[in-house]
Amino acid sequence: MTSAPTADTTALISDPAQAQRRILRVLFASQVLSGAGLAAGVTVGALLAQDMLGTTRLAGLPSALFTTGSALTAVVVGRISQARGRRPGLAAGYLTGAVGSAGVIAAAVLDNPVLLFIALFVYGAGSATNLQARYAGADLAARGHRARAVSTVLVATTLGGVTGPNLAAPAGTFAERLGIPGLAGPFVLSGAAYALAAFVLAVWLRPDPLLLARAVARAEEADAVPNAAGAGAGAVHAADPGEGRGGVVLGALVMVLTQLVMVSIMTMTPVHMHDHGHGTAASGLVIAVHIGAMYLPSPLTGWLVDRYGRTKVAAASGITLPAAGVLAATAPVGSVTLLALALGLLGLGWNFGLVCGTAIIADTVPLATRARTQGTVDVSIAIAGATGGMASGIMVAATSYPVLALTGAALSLALLPAIAATAYRR
Repeated sequence: MTSAPTADTTALISDPAQAQRRILRVLFASQVLSGAGLAAGVTVGALLAQDMLGTTRLAGLPSALFTTGSALTAVVVGRISQARGRRPGLAAGYLTGAVGSAGVIAAAVLDNPVLLFIALFVYGAGSATNLQARYAGADLAARGHRARAVSTVLVATTLGGVTGPNLAAPAGTFAERLGIPGLAGPFVLSGAAYALAAFVLAVWLRPDPLLLARAVARAEEADAVPNAAGAGAGAVHAADPGEGRGGVVLGALVMVLTQLVMVSIMTMTPVHMHDHGHGTAASGLVIAVHIGAMYLPSPLTGWLVDRYGRTKVAAASGITLPAAGVLAATAPVGSVTLLALALGLLGLGWNFGLVCGTAIIADTVPLATRARTQGTVDVSIAIAGATGGMASGIMVAATSYPVLALTGAALSLALLPAIAATAYRR
């Protein structure tokens, strides 16, 4: 079921480019806020669980829980967006993330691990919604500019994503003054940021990009029908069914593998640093560099994807991620600089994979099923993140952080033969 276009949607059919510019501005503002919410929680989630449980073995559980919650939310946001549009879907996702943040704070005050794990599951809604927003940027974009539209939304997360981890220590101090454990302080920031992002979208994301894209497509189809006999083809591009299936598989594979490797190494880096005497400020700096590298290169990545093709940038991801894993494994534990460089490369490899994978999906999935399919793909991405987060803690407890990083490097190399095989079939 899909909604009919509203009055504000149909009024802008004649000038979708103007609507796209407004939509990107609103998405940019909401992503700045949501980036701060996401990054703040990621910085201390594993440390909070370690502090409550007194063991490193389950330190990867918070990441697994909020990425599992992210998987469920991806389905829900995708279905709401499919039926009602991007605005209600994204706003509902961010509000749920804010509720999860409040639950984490309550769990920390009560020293209740069970409540913590439930709240982290709910908190994952913010992460899923943060990713789903990138699709909204591509709804109205022309085929040759979709990667750049996606990158505009992603780069906005940089501002909040870099600021969030660096506010971890001040937020902890502020929380302690309120009687809240210091490690829960960043979740005060994340809750407020997610709530504000929901407000921005609910009030200003008008017209709805997905509903307007459908209206534009219907108008183009109506114009094309009278000319079909003479022209031999409609004006609206329809992806070849075989291309569509192959595109969905390749796009999903690229994003799943990059998410698995990125989350597993990122999750345990703050714990690795903490165990070797580094404080929250140092780990916050490393995570800030990482998240900056995840989003800041997006405009360049989008241009590269549109200019040189999706598979070439996907291959660049398959080269950058192994380099990050090797550097993380071999960096001296006392070197914050080298760890930051390793996590920066990790973020860059993830950025390559996400932008090109998203563009592939947007190219090959029709508007009629786009939001639902995108939600399903993001479920796979979230499950990969949950697997990486959970397995990372177990692996580090059983072996070491360098072994984890080298394993991630080896896994990411699997992208290269998969991309080569797809290119050969085409």
